[in-house]
Amino acid sequence: MRGATAGPRDAAADMIDGMKVLVIGATGTVGSAVVGALETSHDVVKASRSGPVKVDLEDPASLDALFDEVRDLDAVVCCAASGPLVDLESAADEEIAGGMRGKLLGQVALARRAVRHLRDGGSVTLTGGTFSAPLAGGSLGALINSGLEGFVRNAAGELPRNLRINVISPGWIKETLEGMGLDSAGGTPVSEVARAYVEAVEGAMQGQTVRP
Repeated sequence: MRGATAGPRDAAADMIDGMKVLVIGATGTVGSAVVGALETSHDVVKASRSGPVKVDLEDPASLDALFDEVRDLDAVVCCAASGPLVDLESAADEEIAGGMRGKLLGQVALARRAVRHLRDGGSVTLTGGTFSAPLAGGSLGALINSGLEGFVRNAAGELPRNLRINVISPGWIKETLEGMGLDSAGGTPVSEVARAYVEAVEGAMQGQTVRP
């Protein structure tokens, strides 16, 4: 994206080739697929709770340490976030607050830090989710996902230096359903979901919610 060499390629190709991309949650089902799809063309830094580059969305200090360690980034992709299913009637207030801490507040904290460290024209891609119908125990997840979509939509108008932000909101992943021993017919193949992340990184979309 910021290469100094020029060749027989057009300017648009130069802008998207060879970016330095940080992928958080790089060891999960979606994260691994996103890394595989990106690293054919880009320099991918893989971060997770247990990897050599460590980060925890629920720990702001680990986010600060991450950006101190990994510099000169063109894009940040978060595939790490997950939200729990909770019983709306019986869940304690702290259970609701705790569920929001990682996927919603953690990704917001990540995006705020990324904005300060990305190169001009860089991008942030977050992860939400989509329920095709009301889901038992899914009210907290719906709250988190709607919050992420609203945050991205508004933050897109506030970002400086031509930075972009988007959220990928897949439904059930085919491979996840298969791993749970469930009918995977209604799931989206993880390779298709990964392509949506690549398009968000390499494309020009801004403030969008993408549902693969």
